[in-house]
Amino acid sequence: MAASDLSSPATSSANTPSRRPPRNPGHLIAAHAVDAMAEKKATDIVVLDLRSVAAMADFFVIGTGGSDVQIRAIANGVMQRVKEECEERPWQREGMEALEWVVLDYVDVVIHIFNKEKREHYNIERLWGDADRSEVPEEGDASDVALLQSLLKPSRTPKTERADSESKSNLDADVNTSTETNEA
Repeated sequence: MAASDLSSPATSSANTPSRRPPRNPGHLIAAHAVDAMAEKKATDIVVLDLRSVAAMADFFVIGTGGSDVQIRAIANGVMQRVKEECEERPWQREGMEALEWVVLDYVDVVIHIFNKEKREHYNIERLWGDADRSEVPEEGDASDVALLQSLLKPSRTPKTERADSESKSNLDADVNTSTETNEA
């Protein structure tokens, strides 16, 4: 990432929101990121489990886009999916102007979307070579990432908790209506 990407007014530390704990476990956000990247046809998607080697994040999800347009679509797809499914927004995002290396920081999960040249140049998978690594097969998704699947059973998200709560309320209302009808 160019130094200018890091110091641009849109991404300066003055505009940085305070770091806050995520509402969802990292593996759940990582799984949704993998699925969103796969839907937007990112290539060479890799998940690195950093929990045993670094304190900065639990997971890196890395993928490659074939053009500026695709990199933007992948990044927007990840942000939209994680917002819809987990009610999370990135704490930080970098590189949306240059579209060579986009970083979406969800605190416990950091998403990296590269163009091919920048990915080969920085080779962050090699830098984190001690981390457990899972490659997503072409045409694959999060269900193909064993290191995430073992952690996903049974994760709850704000969206599923709200749906369960609404279902319980509807069930309680049905029971109350049924009881009132039987008493009449």
